[in-house]
Amino acid sequence: MKVFGQKSKHRQEAIPEKPQTTLTRTQATLPIMKKLILLFNHICTQEQEADARTSLGIEQIVAPPQDILKIWSDLPPDLEKLSPQLQPVFAWLQTEMKPGDFVLVQGDFGAVYLVAQFVFANGCTPVYSTTERRAREQILEDGSVQLSHSFRHIRFRKYGA
Repeated sequence: MKVFGQKSKHRQEAIPEKPQTTLTRTQATLPIMKKLILLFNHICTQEQEADARTSLGIEQIVAPPQDILKIWSDLPPDLEKLSPQLQPVFAWLQTEMKPGDFVLVQGDFGAVYLVAQFVFANGCTPVYSTTERRAREQILEDGSVQLSHSFRHIRFRKYGA
């Protein structure tokens, strides 16, 4: 607190200091553009893109580069710890994320858990896509059953909500 002026010989008036909130010219004129950073093994559908723009206020969707996609889609099941394997993924996310961004993360349960914690720790929000699933069974001529599934995006849900 700064001491300002004197009312009498024994009493001083205190005025609290204001925090500095100086914006640079760029910060003052550019709007903050929210991104949805993709980290999952599927193609983002038009329905998901439209929902992200509407429900999350997303202006930009960022897909991972091929090397990150390769790591994410091919995590070895025999590893005891995933964190060392995910270091390039964390490094990529660190370069892409800004506080307020969203990360669509789905995949290996353990990897998703680690990435969601990382995303939260960096001031961003991890989300996943909820879907409506439909199954179709068809009995083939040889007596075997062919099962096919279709999925339709319903909404994004925040992890921890």
